[in-house]
Amino acid sequence: MIEKDFKSFIPDEVVMNKIYYIRNQKVMLASDLADLYQIETRVLNQAVSRNIKRFPGDFMFQLTPEEYESLTSQFVMSKKGRGGRRLLPNVFTEHGVLMLSSVLNSDQAIQINIQIVRIFTKIRMLLIDNADIRTEIEKIKNQLKNQSANMEVVFKYLDELMEQKEKPRTQIGYKPEGFG
Repeated sequence: MIEKDFKSFIPDEVVMNKIYYIRNQKVMLASDLADLYQIETRVLNQAVSRNIKRFPGDFMFQLTPEEYESLTSQFVMSKKGRGGRRLLPNVFTEHGVLMLSSVLNSDQAIQINIQIVRIFTKIRMLLIDNADIRTEIEKIKNQLKNQSANMEVVFKYLDELMEQKEKPRTQIGYKPEGFG
């Protein structure tokens, strides 16, 4: 019952818009997760710091300056020196988000994590479906290339036959005298 009330509280689109693709992984910023959990980012970061052994590099990592710059140029984010972020942000992979539910032990965090994991699963399924479609398209392209090559061979043979037809042929058979 809590889940139904909660799901209507945060639309899936809002959560999906907070998932970024960095280093060939789907990740979420610590600040975005903190917003969803309705806690301060520093509280989330403190909880992670106290439990850092639970967050190996494939669960959580810090953005490089280039990655962060890319994000700030794509989205309206505060820039350093204007009361904004002092450190490069941490991002969490799908597994890191799962681990957060054991670190942030609140009903809100648990429900948010359930929703996020379901969204990650939906995205994965969409990517798999798209990969299947791409594979089928490649098969069709290859078949068309083969058919095109085969058609070229057929036209080449037709051209050769047409050239042979245009050459004067020597008459064979019996010629009666006086006819030719």
